[in-house]
Amino acid sequence: MLIGGLQKMTLIDYPGKVAATVFTIGCNFNCSFCHNPELVDKEKIKKQPMIKEKVFFEFLESRKNLLEGICITGGEPTIQNDLADFARKIKEMGFLVKLDTNGSRPKVLARLLKNNLLDFVAMDIKSSSEKYCQVAGKFIKQKDILESVDLIKNSGKEYEFRTTALPGLIDKEDIRKIGQLLKGAKLFVLQPFKMDKNLNGLWRGVKLYSEDDLKEMLEIARQYFYQVELRGV
Repeated sequence: MLIGGLQKMTLIDYPGKVAATVFTIGCNFNCSFCHNPELVDKEKIKKQPMIKEKVFFEFLESRKNLLEGICITGGEPTIQNDLADFARKIKEMGFLVKLDTNGSRPKVLARLLKNNLLDFVAMDIKSSSEKYCQVAGKFIKQKDILESVDLIKNSGKEYEFRTTALPGLIDKEDIRKIGQLLKGAKLFVLQPFKMDKNLNGLWRGVKLYSEDDLKEMLEIARQYFYQVELRGV
C-alpha cells in the first residue's frame, strides 16, 4: 500500500467514531479543486514522504484501546492493488473500516463489500451527469458511477454521498440533478470548497458560496434524501 499521510486521530472523518485516517497516494481523477494535491499531482507525489505499511500497523497496534475505526482515503484508494489485503488486516485487528472513494471502480468496491471488509462507505459525487467529466478532469464512465451508487445503497452498510460546492462547477440545478440521480439514498452531505489549497491553483480568488447559498442548495437536496447535512461551514 502506498501511504502518503496519517492523521492519528479524528472525530470528524468517521461519523460517530474516534478514528484515524490513512491517506493513499495516487488518483485516477484530476479534479481541479482537489484539496490533497500532494497525493494526486505526479510531481508533488515525488516530494511526498512515504509511510511504510509496517510503521502504520505498528501505530494501529499501539492504539487498539483508543481508536474505533480507520478511514482509508486518498487520492483514490481503489486504485491500490492491495487495498483488500490492507483493509482485511485492519479488520483483523478489531477496527472498523471506512472507505472514501470516487466510485469509479465498482468491481473493486463490490469485492470489498462482498468480503465484508468495509463498515462505512463515503462516495464523492462530483456533479450532475452532464458535467461529471468536466468536474473530474478525466473521461469517466457514467455506468461505473451509477453501479457504485447502487452497490453502496444496497450494501446494508453505513454510507454517505457527498458533493463539494464550488461556483462555476456546481450550482443549484446540479444539486437537483444529483438528487434525482441518488433519490432515496440515506444521507447526502454538502460541503463548501476550501480555498486553502487545491490541485492547480485555478480557484484562487473565486467568490465562494455564502452559507445562505449552501442552505438553499441543501433545501433542494432535502427533497430527494432521507437526511441531508451541511458540513465544514
